[in-house]
Amino acid sequence: TTRRSRRRGRCPGPPTCRPRSYAEEGVRVSVVLDSGALVALERDERAMWTRLKAAQKAGELPVTHAGVLGQVWRGGPRQARLSQALAGIDIRALDEPLGRATGELLAATGLADVIDAGVALLASDGDEIVTLDRDDLEQLVAATGRHVELIRP
Repeated sequence: TTRRSRRRGRCPGPPTCRPRSYAEEGVRVSVVLDSGALVALERDERAMWTRLKAAQKAGELPVTHAGVLGQVWRGGPRQARLSQALAGIDIRALDEPLGRATGELLAATGLADVIDAGVALLASDGDEIVTLDRDDLEQLVAATGRHVELIRP
């Protein structure tokens, strides 16, 4: 793979450029939540609550990672709605394997947002990522080679 193709977000080479999905075995994930989705839940936006509850009723566990939670969590009673929502969301660790894969994906795309790259890696083919940051996530998802729909909260 040439440096030029890596900068453009193409990742034609070995699996290190296309890290595996971080969806856990046996758990169907169809909704991956970025910080915009969590903020929408905190603000009690009906469309996002409807999406969350529909996924849960379908037996699909919405997922995000701890870095996304860190972007929005400030504690206190003002976040009671978000706290309620978190009880029904699988929050994954941003651990060493995901951290390494995130760094490789950022190197392949020339981007720098670790949190967004981690979100892209949680998604599998056919999943939806709920986000307000469409531009960066489009590039990141494209570099993984996965077919993921990006939707607004």
